[in-house]
Amino acid sequence: MAKIISLINQKGGVGKTTSTINLATYLANEGKSVLLIDLDPQGNASSGIGIDTRNLDKSLYKAMISGEYPRDVILNINEGFDIIPSAQDLAGAGVEMIHMDNREFRLYDVLRQIRTEYDYIVIDSPPSLGLLTINGLVASDEVIIPVQTEYFALEGLSQLLETISLVKENLQPELVVKGALLTMYDRRNRLARQVVKEVQEHFPGYVFESVIPRSVRLAEAPSFGKSIMKFSAFSKGARAYRNLAREIIEIDKNRE
Repeated sequence: MAKIISLINQKGGVGKTTSTINLATYLANEGKSVLLIDLDPQGNASSGIGIDTRNLDKSLYKAMISGEYPRDVILNINEGFDIIPSAQDLAGAGVEMIHMDNREFRLYDVLRQIRTEYDYIVIDSPPSLGLLTINGLVASDEVIIPVQTEYFALEGLSQLLETISLVKENLQPELVVKGALLTMYDRRNRLARQVVKEVQEHFPGYVFESVIPRSVRLAEAPSFGKSIMKFSAFSKGARAYRNLAREIIEIDKNRE
């Protein structure tokens, strides 16, 4: 049965989508069966691996809102993992769900139909704390919080942790924070080193050893519709995500 992990931060530009794509890629590269869920109406995780989100017959909207069987909206791509892509119609899903029964469980119900087919399901959440993000949290077992090692890095984190706590108390009692993932790190920058220290104090014992560097290659890869493994496999960004995938697999193995 798949472990379902959401990558969440309501602050944009923290490397969340880049981390989702490349974590899925390297988990698959380690021999795991992986499904990526693009829960963000902007569709960056989908377009970042070369999917044209403007002309999609298959999308997450069809499964969450229209009730189509999830296997029918899964795309097989050449990155080694499957994806349920986002499309423009997902932007209105938050409004449409308001009057639906069990509106917080729409994604939960979708994923429970197919979770036995994968080792990991990785969710790219919107940069907000709206109903779509709540759906992602309720459907998940664990949360990874990408945190950029820059000024204002911890801004909004308390609100995010409060939202996670509320979901845990009222909707998904098994939900846990897997850890904070440090992104955009430049070890030459004194501020970055200070932010690392602050994050470690904020999440004692819950900061991944793998740190994602600031990298031009990582920034360029999505514009070519490729993961960093396909785009620049020997870059420092690629090594960082490979290490992250291995660290997560090792953590899960030890917990089992």
